[in-house]
Amino acid sequence: MNLSPLRIRLLVGALFVVSFLGALDHTIVSTSLATIAGELDALAQMSWIIVAYTLASTVLMPVIGRLGDMIGPRLVFLVSLAVFLAASLACGFAPGMTALIVARVVQGVGSAGLHLMSQTIVAHVTTPRQRARYMSVIGAAFPVAILAGPVLGGVIVDTWGWPWVFWINLPLGGAALAFAAFALPHVESGAERGRIDVAGALAFAVAMVSLVLAVTWLGDPAALGAGLACAALSATGFAVFVLVEFRASHPLVPLRLFADRRMAASTALSAVIGVGLFSVTAYLPTFFQMAYRTSATVSGLVPIATVFGMLVSSLFSGWLVGRTGRYRRFAIAGPLLASFGLGAMAVLPLGLPLWVPMALMALVGIGTGLFMSLVVAVAQSSAPRSATGAATAAVNLVRQIGSTVATAIVGGVIGAGVAAALVSEVAALTPQEVHAAPAAVQDAVARAYGDVMGPVFGALALVYLLGFVIALLLPAGRLSDEHAPAHPPAAEPTRLVGRGHPIPQAAAGGPASSREETP
Repeated sequence: MNLSPLRIRLLVGALFVVSFLGALDHTIVSTSLATIAGELDALAQMSWIIVAYTLASTVLMPVIGRLGDMIGPRLVFLVSLAVFLAASLACGFAPGMTALIVARVVQGVGSAGLHLMSQTIVAHVTTPRQRARYMSVIGAAFPVAILAGPVLGGVIVDTWGWPWVFWINLPLGGAALAFAAFALPHVESGAERGRIDVAGALAFAVAMVSLVLAVTWLGDPAALGAGLACAALSATGFAVFVLVEFRASHPLVPLRLFADRRMAASTALSAVIGVGLFSVTAYLPTFFQMAYRTSATVSGLVPIATVFGMLVSSLFSGWLVGRTGRYRRFAIAGPLLASFGLGAMAVLPLGLPLWVPMALMALVGIGTGLFMSLVVAVAQSSAPRSATGAATAAVNLVRQIGSTVATAIVGGVIGAGVAAALVSEVAALTPQEVHAAPAAVQDAVARAYGDVMGPVFGALALVYLLGFVIALLLPAGRLSDEHAPAHPPAAEPTRLVGRGHPIPQAAAGGPASSREETP
């Protein structure tokens, strides 16, 4: 679809605002969790304010991606935005924790539609080469939300009250909805109308819910049996899901897409980001408060440096790929830089000036940003136009699953390791109490956190090193600068990938948008 440069910029601007709102609800609520749970008298259910939102958005990703391919991303996007705004209103008016959790589930469903359809719409209205640049702009919504969310949430709670943490979405989202209804083009997806793969959706939902419960309970000795049962149920659910997708006439995730090396490698690289970075970011402030004895405010500088590096490098790589079409070098260099940064963190001695770990974690962010949005654009370019939504959902899905599982594992390792290294009275101290304790206690706590986090950083460095190996499997070449037709010609038996390796069109999906220009 050929749109004028001005209209594309306006469209991308609107999609950025909406994607920012969806990403913001992952971060803005974190500052107000204790206040919300306290006022609703439900501290025991506090974590479900976050879990309900994240789980709903993850479970519905394949379904929403399929809907976007069936009925067009414009309608799914507008409905998702309306659902998101209605749920935001309901969250603020929730009379109790149960009502809030239900509203957060609905809000998470709307957020998944906003995130996926923003990327899908960009894929339909741009060439593969342009897509890398604009995808990096929309992808910047997540780092910006990480930077702004906690501060904005704290200010809102202190001044207006916690309901406005959710109601803040209404003015911006309402304006974006009015603009999007006018600006979004009608996109012809080219997919066949068919039924939703209900069996696959149910199997995936059971697998994901069981997985979240398993990683939550496995760290609790009292709930170990239930955690193991949920882990077994989750593994069974994922196995059933794969079998159903192989046999379904209209699968949620067409597994044939992974016959293309770019799609398979891009999906694996997306999982590396979820496991390698997103899993540890939430624990960095606590680590620096305990091991480096910083205040809570100062400890936040390290994740800020990480996210800022991610933001800058993502925009840089997107801009450069948009000019040259060459993407492989960024996918290779990114994991290598991040692996080096995490590896250095693993052996970094405690007591160094804070700018040293800040610089290393900024390097991790820079490496991650080099390929974070790029892998989405590459995956979309490898899929037929009729499966753009499914390809977008698959790449985002594995990142979310990797982050969910790895975050629980890292949290369990840190908690168990620190508790084992310290007596229970010391392990239960808050950062403020540790800072006020005698020097011997402070040294013991610092050593405990250093001894636990070193292997964690080292393991995550190996994850990124695996990502480097995966990136080497990407074929060389350039992203095309031509628009893809909604219905590619039937008589096109082969296409070239990278430096001229022919593969059957049936295996690759055969879209014109997935062709690469060879150097």
